[in-house]
Order: sequence, then structure tokens, then C-alpha cells
Amino acid sequence: MTETSERTARALVQTEPVDMGLFGRPLFEDPKARALSRVGVVDVGSNSVRLVVFDGAARSPAYFYNEKIMCALGAGLSESGVLNPQGRVRALNALRRFQHLAQGMGLRELTIVATAAVRDASDGPDFQAEVKRETGLRIWVIDGKAEARLSAQGVLLGWPGSYGLVCDIGGSSMELAEISDGRVGRRETSSLGPLKLREVKGGKKGRDAHIKKTMADLEAAMGKQRDRLFLVGGSWRAIARVDMYRRSYPLHVLHEYRMTVRSISETVKFIQKADLEELRSACGISSARMSLVPLAAEVLSRLVKTFRPKDIAISSYGIREGMLYEQMPQRLRDRDPLIESCRFAEAKDARLPGFGKSLYEFLHPIFKSTPPARRRLIKAACLLHDVSWRAHPDYRAETCFDNATRANLGGLKHTERVFLGLALLHRYSNKREGTRFEDLCELIDEKAQREAEILGKAMRFGAMLWMTKDAERGVIRWFSKKKQLHLLLTPDMVPLFGEVAEARLMSLASSLGAQVEVKKIRSARN
Repeated sequence: MTETSERTARALVQTEPVDMGLFGRPLFEDPKARALSRVGVVDVGSNSVRLVVFDGAARSPAYFYNEKIMCALGAGLSESGVLNPQGRVRALNALRRFQHLAQGMGLRELTIVATAAVRDASDGPDFQAEVKRETGLRIWVIDGKAEARLSAQGVLLGWPGSYGLVCDIGGSSMELAEISDGRVGRRETSSLGPLKLREVKGGKKGRDAHIKKTMADLEAAMGKQRDRLFLVGGSWRAIARVDMYRRSYPLHVLHEYRMTVRSISETVKFIQKADLEELRSACGISSARMSLVPLAAEVLSRLVKTFRPKDIAISSYGIREGMLYEQMPQRLRDRDPLIESCRFAEAKDARLPGFGKSLYEFLHPIFKSTPPARRRLIKAACLLHDVSWRAHPDYRAETCFDNATRANLGGLKHTERVFLGLALLHRYSNKREGTRFEDLCELIDEKAQREAEILGKAMRFGAMLWMTKDAERGVIRWFSKKKQLHLLLTPDMVPLFGEVAEARLMSLASSLGAQVEVKKIRSARN
């Protein structure tokens, strides 16, 4: 971490405590937290050099800019002991480009880290000196265990409090890190990167023996790991793309994509039998990446056989996100990335920022018996219910669904993305039949689809009742056993309850299977 980053982190730690409730003051409004609002990091890897500029809610940042240049710095390293000469030229040109881009974006600095290739090459220090001389940029070379820690912290950025084993594969190395209760534990590094495996003697038989022995050594060091396996790295993501293609999986979002030991076994066999060029084209994988996939698949096959995880999740967050996480104080790390991101979106894009809180509180009686995990999605939906108002009315429902299911939102399983998207679709439309999203809706069961529809229609009704801050809103009462929905109108609310609002209330009641009773009251406080 740079000295500026360390100062930023210390300043954030010293800020005053704030309300940690859902609708407490969001940290992105804190001037000191805004020091993290735009952060540029560069990862100089064995296979590629990538610039990522994070922007937005500090706890769940948006990718303001993301560019990767395939340089293959580590190609031939095992035999030559030096960086690939052509790769050095590409990497230096990439860093020059990234430096100019950062200046144009107003970034004060770039934090640059290099991993296995620069770390292991005899001319690694010479390359660092060349970059410093030509650009003024400093490259921080991290060891394998530090790389494992940063990758694990990247996973924690998206899954606060998660537990399991993080496996990050690069071009020249593969790292393992144990996470539990939001902390990083044991860490190990190995030479199981596909660029290194190309140079193992003895063909496939020799590679299999090398992979098996190395994996056994890793198991001895890491111990039994039977929880979730988080896969980080471009080669793992490419294999996940192939798995999606093989299964005809409808939601093409890699982050939080789930696989099983069995599905991985089937996909590895699928890769071994496939025409790689045809498969590359069908899955949208670059030629440079596809050339590494068969070797990475051999590693993954042995990895899951060795550690036998209960389930497997793809993480799009890794070392670069871990560098951002490194700069966060603990109170920021503890925040829910989904809710922080939704609060930021509401503040930036909604017509009436802050109304999401009022909407949630107004509708809460309908969902008071909802489990906490689902209630979290209801809160998120209320915060997002109005952020797509600029879209054309004919496409607003589809825009909402697209944003929820495909946007960069952390802390969401694919089924939760679909639930959130379906609720927001029904915020603007009573029907979902005939949309291009019907196949995605099948990722959740009929009960969840119905609950999402009820939430969407509840928001559709509640959105009709905008009030001033001092106005007294009405009350909804839901008697689930009697199937009765009561609406109590305060004097401030009566003028807002017109024909359209009444029609939306009746649509909500229809989805609930409820009888409606509307009453006028003097005050909701009585």
C-alpha cells in the first residue's frame, strides 16, 4: 500500500461513529470516506496487466474504468528465468497508457502491484527500475502469501463474514487462503499456474503427477477444507463460462455463479473433447485465455478432488478489490455492500432520494414475518424502486430487471438477483408474461416468483403516495390468516388516494388473495 493510501485509511479509522442501521447515514456521504470514492489500482500479472478504477459507494464500488492488456510477462519464465522480452515491451506500454488515463480521470496516484512473474524473474528488479525511469511509477512486488491475502480480501469485499477456501489462479502461480468470520487465516502459494504447467516435462502424465504432488503438499499445509470454495482468476472464470454454455444457463453473470464437484467434472471432460476454437467463439473467451483453459481445467479437477468442497462459487472480486479492501477501516468493511450500493444509487438517481426508507416502513406490515435474508432484498428493492425513472415508460420494467440481474451488486446470489429484478419489474408492470426474461424467472421457484410480484405491486402502489417530510402518512395492516388488507388514510394521504392509486391497491390485493378495506382516520398516532 502507498503512503497516501495508509494516510487515507488512518483518517477513515479516526472518523466519528455513525448509526449502523439500514437507514442510518450512509458512509459515502462522509467527506472522509469519500477519500476512497475513486481509487486506481493496477495488477501486473504473469498473463495480463489490468487497470481498474473504482468509483461510487466506497463499500460496494462501481467499476468506473476497467481495461486489461494481455502481455504474457511470464511466458517461458521457467526455462529462461527472465521475463518474456515482448511481454516487457507490452507491459511498459500498458503502464504508460494507464498512467495517461489516470491523469485524465483526475486520479492523484496509481497503486501498482506485481505478482509471480516479476517476483520470480531474475530481471524483475530491472523491469521495476525501467518502469520507474520511463514513467515515474513505482511497482510494488508482493510475495505469494501477500497475494493470497489480497485475493481473499477481495472475496470479503463481496461476501462480508464469509468462510471457506479462496483459490486464486494466475498465469504463473496459484494461491490458497482460508477465510472465516470475515478474516483471512492460513495462506499458501504454489507454481500451479498454467504458464508454468506448459513447461513441465513428460506431457500430460508428467503434469498430472506434478499437480497431484503439489496439491497434496497444499492440503497438508492448509488442512481439511470442506466448506465453500471461492474461485478467483481469469482461467477459473473462463471455465465457468464454458460450464454456463454446457448447461445452457440463462443468467450470464459470473460473480456468484455456483458449480458443484460433479458439474466441474463434466465440464472438464467437455473441454477435453471440444474443438477449442469453436468453444472459444461460442463462449466469448479470448484466444490467449482459451489456450490456458485446458491446463487450468486439469488443476481444477485435482483441486476439487483434493479438498472436496461442499459448494463452489465464482468470485469476480480478487486481488484488485483486495487492494481497495486493504484501505478500508473495519467499520466500513462491516457494512452490507448491497445496501450501501443501493443507497448510493438512490442518492444519485432517484427523483426523491430518501423516499426508499419511507416506502419500506409503509409496506413493512405486509412483510413483517419475512425471514431476514428476504427482508434485506425488500429493503434493497425499496431503495432502487425509482432509480430507473429516466427510461422510456415502455421499457422501464425491463430496464429495472436488467439492472438488478446484471449490475455490479455485491452480496447477491443469482437467485436473489432474479428475485430483486422481478420485484422491480412488477414495480412498473402488473404482468411479466411475454417478456424476454421468462427463462431467468425459472431460476427461482413459483413461491418466490409470487412473493416478488407482491413486493413489486406493493411498491407500485406505495410509490403513488409521495409526501412532504412533515406529512403524516397512512397505515397498512395485513391480516394474513384472514386474508384482509386494511388501508388507513390520514388527512394528508386522502388527496393522494385517487383512481390510479386505488387500482394499484386492488392489483396488490389480488396478488395477495385479499379483501380490501379502506378507512379514513384523523391520525395514525392514535
